[in-house]
Amino acid sequence: MFLENDTIRLRPLEPEDLDILYIWENDVNIWNVTNTIAPYSRYALKQYIENSHKDIFETGQLRLMIEDKTNNHTIGTVDLFDFNPMHARIAFGVLIYSENNRRQGFATSSLKLIMDYCFNILHLHQIYCNVDENNAKSINMLINAGFDIVGTKKQWIKTANGWKNEVLLQAINPKF
Repeated sequence: MFLENDTIRLRPLEPEDLDILYIWENDVNIWNVTNTIAPYSRYALKQYIENSHKDIFETGQLRLMIEDKTNNHTIGTVDLFDFNPMHARIAFGVLIYSENNRRQGFATSSLKLIMDYCFNILHLHQIYCNVDENNAKSINMLINAGFDIVGTKKQWIKTANGWKNEVLLQAINPKF
């Protein structure tokens, strides 16, 4: 079963995703948004893919690949992590890797599908996301999807140019 709409499909990881994940996870240009600080080996990523079939209640996380349905190309990932079943909440992140695929609604479509999955299938109370305060496009996307800014973490991210603030956004399940 896939989570999908007219434009995208969110699907589980497959062994064939190893090469693309190896490129994406080791691209230092996106480490600032993925909070990566060291490269991943093919071996580690292969192990990750092999264990991706495990239940979110067991691992506390879920990664889904985003496919553009017009050409069946994998264009990004959606990550659910820091799952807390007791408090019925989870963190969310999305990556549209190529600049050519950005600003086409893929991230927004992914977010809507994930919100539906989290609220109506997992029956979670809330989803939250941490975003660099200078990433206005992502913040606006989240606000338009129903997230609220609930705080700012001052000087949270260390960069080569100094410290950056991070905005905390959350969406509460309207059924609660």
